[in-house]
Amino acid sequence: MKPRSRPTVVRRLVSGLATLAVLAVVAVANRPMVAAGAEALHEYQINRQSYKERYGHWARLPVPHGFRVNAIHAALLHTGKVLIIAGSGNNRDAFEEESFRTVIYDPATERFTEIPTPSDVFCAGHTFLPDGNLLVAGGTKSYEVLAEDVEHAAGVMKIKNESPDGGPRVFPKGTAFVSAAGLVYRTRTKVTVPAAKKMTHGATTTVHAGAAEVWVDAAVKGDRAAVQAPAQYRIDGLTGADARNLYGVADKITREKQEYGGDKTSYEFDPVAERYVRTGDLRDHRWYPTLIGLTDGDVLAVSGLDQFGRVLPGRNERYLRSQRRWVAAPELKRYFPTYPSLHLMADGRIFYSGANAGYGSDTEGRTPGVWDVRRNRFREVPGLRDPRMTETSSSVLLPPAQDQKVMIFGGGGIGESEESTRRTGIVDLDVKSPAYRPGPDLPKPARYLSTVLLPDDTVLTTGGSSGYRGGRYRGATRSDLYNAQIYRPGDNAFITAADSTVGRNYHAEAILLPDGRVITMGGDPLYDQAGKGPGTFEQRIEVFSPPYLFRGSRPVIYAGPDTVARGATARFATPDAGRITAARLVKPSSVTHVTDTDQRSVALDLKRSGGAVEVTVPRRAGLVPSGWYMLFLVDAAGVPSVARWVRVR
Repeated sequence: MKPRSRPTVVRRLVSGLATLAVLAVVAVANRPMVAAGAEALHEYQINRQSYKERYGHWARLPVPHGFRVNAIHAALLHTGKVLIIAGSGNNRDAFEEESFRTVIYDPATERFTEIPTPSDVFCAGHTFLPDGNLLVAGGTKSYEVLAEDVEHAAGVMKIKNESPDGGPRVFPKGTAFVSAAGLVYRTRTKVTVPAAKKMTHGATTTVHAGAAEVWVDAAVKGDRAAVQAPAQYRIDGLTGADARNLYGVADKITREKQEYGGDKTSYEFDPVAERYVRTGDLRDHRWYPTLIGLTDGDVLAVSGLDQFGRVLPGRNERYLRSQRRWVAAPELKRYFPTYPSLHLMADGRIFYSGANAGYGSDTEGRTPGVWDVRRNRFREVPGLRDPRMTETSSSVLLPPAQDQKVMIFGGGGIGESEESTRRTGIVDLDVKSPAYRPGPDLPKPARYLSTVLLPDDTVLTTGGSSGYRGGRYRGATRSDLYNAQIYRPGDNAFITAADSTVGRNYHAEAILLPDGRVITMGGDPLYDQAGKGPGTFEQRIEVFSPPYLFRGSRPVIYAGPDTVARGATARFATPDAGRITAARLVKPSSVTHVTDTDQRSVALDLKRSGGAVEVTVPRRAGLVPSGWYMLFLVDAAGVPSVARWVRVR
């Protein structure tokens, strides 16, 4: 038989291309089957024990339809339940209908409960009090109106009362103010104007006018009623002395964008009764404020937008918890952008990491520094890379808290900038002259990163996006980040964690649970997946099980005291005493806009004694603020126990 000739290179190439073409046709014809096969393979891989031991595992939490809310705020209560606050949930229709929502999720029973919400706490500030109540202050009094939707020129009218006689004057909603040109502007709400005050200095008596501000809208549509310069306005219907003593002044009345307006209501949420309890109102209206607990148990509120959408010019205030009321703190005047990320230091000072949520001057108040609130002195901390990309960044007091190191993660440009950064920075606050030094870069440029302290002294970072609110970034229509990573302070390095399955950006939260898992929720993209229509709020919830939950049996805490004093030693029964190498007190999170002033992990001195361990709590209130903590016992492999709740006094 004559041997077959060997195919030429050209024939082999043509044959190969034909085979590929046939395979491509088969793949297209069976696309659903191919996709299903790929998905099945992926599910198999991520559910292997070896994979979970190395990367951890994500799972979707089934949420009944009636309990799906726009998670804007979240906090872990000392009952072990998760408080999820939406308020109006960044939904104008819900705001106008006064449909405000709060939900509690119980991880132990996987049940959800609806909680009556008395006002719109959307974009309030919050922090835990020493008794475990969550202080929630501020919120939304009015929604923003974009410039293209402003039909009537509007502005802030300051009403002045130069008469010290007759007491305060009340003007109803719709009161008309008339310009020199005869144009009419009407008030949106009722307003009370205090009487003038007489001040006597020696033989001289002066009168200081009372004043109050209110929004006004032009009676006519369009630009004809717009006023770009300061002017005085008479109040329609007043005559004689009233007409002379009572009048309005406004810097400008325009058709510009109207920002969100802050509210001044304040509550303590009671975790046991599961209800909001009204306290005294804030002194100032605040939207996007930061609340931080002080060493004496009182709370400081800083920044925020007032009721007219203006950033408060450094007017901060203090909550007196024993009296449940707010008082002005003019001695602590200091300007910050909204939702500044603040951390209580061991010596009682406050560190501002530079991270913030947005509104404010593009130059003032953005420099990191140490704030001595006893003397109102602020010492700038230099060295941060990409210093103009701290908006929508996050920061955390690294574990253990005794090291007094803070790390900042990612961030973006000011406003709706499409810029973002991979930068991290670490500052040691224990040294004489603190300065940021570079940390390891993130895998991708990221804004809105959630950062969660884990009981094995590592930090989970998850979620975020490269673009503003998950939107366009370098040609892509959406930019949500699904990669998660775990930062190891001891190695100063990130290790890869399993990818999440849900994109989370603006208005997203992540919280450590008592069982060592991490719950994530929220996400408020600007656009849909096509990058054309409006985005839809992400109401799905995921839970991440870190790798340590797949590395063998967990230590167990059988019994121990519910309350421990700072500086005291407490004994906790455990059959695993011999394998315990560390004990940590982790303060539960209270987070919004990736800002969390509560989260910290404190190392405890540890002694093993038979079937128990003895732990000693540090003495300094700045290191261990009074309140409820999760006590984790951790073995040599980094496997933590389920937490036991302990109150530190």
